Amino acid sequence: MHFSKQIHEFYTYTVFLVSVTMVSKPCKRIFVLLFTYILFVWANTLTRATSKEERLMETMIRDDVQALKLIQTNLESCILGKSDEISLLLTAMLAGGHVLLEDVPGTGKTVLIKALAKSIHGQFRRIQCNPDLLPTDITGVSIYHPKDEVFIFRPGPIMTHILLADEINRATTKTQSALLEAMEERSVTVDGETHELPKPFLLLATQNPIDFEGTYTLPEAQLDRFMMKFSLGYPDAETETRMIASQSVSHPLEGLEAVSSVEQIRSLQLQVKQVHLDEAVAAYLVGITRATREHPAVYLGASPRATLALVQASKAYALLQQRDYVIPDDIKFLAPYVLGHRLILQAEARMEGASVSSVLQSVFQQVRVPVRWEK
Repeated sequence: MHFSKQIHEFYTYTVFLVSVTMVSKPCKRIFVLLFTYILFVWANTLTRATSKEERLMETMIRDDVQALKLIQTNLESCILGKSDEISLLLTAMLAGGHVLLEDVPGTGKTVLIKALAKSIHGQFRRIQCNPDLLPTDITGVSIYHPKDEVFIFRPGPIMTHILLADEINRATTKTQSALLEAMEERSVTVDGETHELPKPFLLLATQNPIDFEGTYTLPEAQLDRFMMKFSLGYPDAETETRMIASQSVSHPLEGLEAVSSVEQIRSLQLQVKQVHLDEAVAAYLVGITRATREHPAVYLGASPRATLALVQASKAYALLQQRDYVIPDDIKFLAPYVLGHRLILQAEARMEGASVSSVLQSVFQQVRVPVRWEK
């Protein structure tokens, strides 16, 4: 549309020049009038075409947002009373980040992930992690074909749009490390050859916090690659009663249908990048992450990757709330889930009863909230 306005401005200026030319050179009047008419028709045709493209773009965006609402409805029909956690999962998906769900058994971690996978018409694979799982069981392997005398790559389950790594802390550290490249670079390297992952790629991992025997702690480098970590928790009494009624005949997961496509998810992820982050709000966000590094109770604070993750998550959450700009409340809501699993406290602070939650509350009180920002 802006380009069409420039055309019209150019046309107006040309008409002015034409008038001058007609006065000074009457012999060229017919040629000038013909040129002016052609320019006028071209400008109006371009304006109509641009308006049509804009209407088509608005329709596509409206359809994408509607698909997002349908996904949210699907998830809420399977996991009752967990609207905040569902919003967190959708936020991570829109931001292109990975999620670690840590909770006790039986709280619906796997059901939530399956519901998301069924709601999107894309590829879904599951890895049941255990100590016997090898890196090639995830990434794939090159198999030699004697007849053709060539190695042919057989892709592993990681070549998918949504990957569920169930009980990820039961896999050995070597196997867990096979996910590092995929999580950060969206590719895997097997026998020196790099293979791109499908887009979008979302790793959703689960782990139980109370299992110690046969489990391996996730290294800091891998934890830092998860955009978010959160728990579902137990439902309240009313929600648990509703859950009994909703599953008395069949599980809601059984009747779930795909309501979106991977193309729509990619489109939404592109729209996230267009969400406005004012300089004052960005300074507030940076102030929070830097304060975690300088806090006396913290041994390892939030990394620059964490800062960028919080930016992307805040933009995605704003889009989920149908806004095209980020507000400080978005950052304050998301920070515990984006930064919490990245912080390591000093041993002395832990002995004195400090927790990640208390440290973040201290940080929120320390960093000044902007009162004015541009939307």
